[in-house]
Amino acid sequence: MVHTCVVAGCRNRRTPGSTLSFYRFPRDPQRKQRWIAAVNREGWIPNEGSRLCSTHFISGKQVKNPRSPDYIPSVFTTAPLSPNMKEASACELYDKQEAQVEAANALLFLQGQGRFLEDSHQIHSQEETESVSSSLSSCNEEEDDNDDEDDREEEISLTSIIQGDKPVINIPTTSSDYQSSLEALKKENMELRESVEKMSLTEASFRNDPEKVRFYTGLPNYFVFETVMLLLLPHMKGDKNTKLSKFQQLLLTLMRLRLDLRNKDLAYRFGIKVATVTRTVHRIINIMFTTLVPTAVFWPSRVELRKNLPASLRSTYPDCAVIIDCFRVSLEKEDINQQVDSMPTQSALVNELKYVIGVAPQGVVMFVSSGSPGHVTDKSLVESSGLLFKLLPGDVVLAERDFDIDDLVDARKAKFEITSNYVKSCQSGQNEEGPSLMGAYSDKQNVHMHVERVIEMVKRRYCMLTGPVESPFTVIDRTSNVSTFDKIVQVACALNNLCISAAPLE
Repeated sequence: MVHTCVVAGCRNRRTPGSTLSFYRFPRDPQRKQRWIAAVNREGWIPNEGSRLCSTHFISGKQVKNPRSPDYIPSVFTTAPLSPNMKEASACELYDKQEAQVEAANALLFLQGQGRFLEDSHQIHSQEETESVSSSLSSCNEEEDDNDDEDDREEEISLTSIIQGDKPVINIPTTSSDYQSSLEALKKENMELRESVEKMSLTEASFRNDPEKVRFYTGLPNYFVFETVMLLLLPHMKGDKNTKLSKFQQLLLTLMRLRLDLRNKDLAYRFGIKVATVTRTVHRIINIMFTTLVPTAVFWPSRVELRKNLPASLRSTYPDCAVIIDCFRVSLEKEDINQQVDSMPTQSALVNELKYVIGVAPQGVVMFVSSGSPGHVTDKSLVESSGLLFKLLPGDVVLAERDFDIDDLVDARKAKFEITSNYVKSCQSGQNEEGPSLMGAYSDKQNVHMHVERVIEMVKRRYCMLTGPVESPFTVIDRTSNVSTFDKIVQVACALNNLCISAAPLE
């Protein structure tokens, strides 16, 4: 519905993209009557659709504190009087005087001058009471001379109220002085809003701040963040029980992965309940697991692998398809105790989860297994992970250590090479072969360092992967038969692939 401000001469309307706010008239009868008096439309009574825009409040919005100057709208532009309009009565003059008092309070509040002294409050209350009684009596007696005297007394009292130990604030006595002070306050208010916006976790504060995007999300810039957002949007059905926008839901989840913040910390930062944080993280992780992971973590074709093979492997292993390694993540103590009770003989190895990771020669993660207990052997882990089914005849699998999977790889008509053994042979044959073997040694060393750097990069970019893993994340989802932390590992690898590789082979 399009709302229009009811103030005479104000043409503000609620339109798409407008930053103005429109407020209903208060339900409290006394306050509502004061709003009607401030609007100053003779014989007019507001209805349910009547709205007042935010430009008629000093701070730009209404305040429900009766002591605030914005409890009643007070900013109105002057308009020429029509012949049918009556002259202002003493009651209307009192409203004008009250608006001046409220404007003075706003000046003190916004300029940080502190609160009034108790004695000043008492003096103000007494003088205001006297002013009210004199104004009301003038209403009944209709004496214009007394109205002028009240105006002069009000100006004097305003100046005397503000004096004390604090610096004296000069209250504007003319409309031009009042307008200039109002413009200065509006400018200061805008600067404060911009400062608060930079410190907030809103979309506008991230758009032009790549350093902030990197710190909170691990992504290189806002463009990549927006790309991920556009991919997830069709699947992000709004949660009716949350105050978070879709942008904030994704940001909260990435902050959980990136900084490993606890749910209560995130609840305080976003002003929501802990249960809402938990529900949001699990829901967004599931969406990224089903949409982002298949897009960013996949096994390239042999043509693509050979076409983009780094120069350091082109001469030694032109058929290299994948470089594999394992990494481990520690479990929370509660999970450790549960597993130790069930497997007492393996207590030293059940305090962690173990994953096998496959890295393409180009530096991107192309395979991640599900997590297995730390006591599982490398051979069993690789065999159950499904990695072997992706190999083609003639492919070469590289690893820095022996996984004891030669027979499994041979069954796929592929070849498994251990770089550490090759390095030893290069060192032992250095005197006979000379620089040629040392060059191969350098290539092998690069391969090992390369895959280590990729794993460390993922863990450094998303600290949640360093552990310990909290208990709720190790529970296996019945629908997908995958634990939430396994999904988190794959999502982190997918997000890492979207960033520019920091570990090239060359």
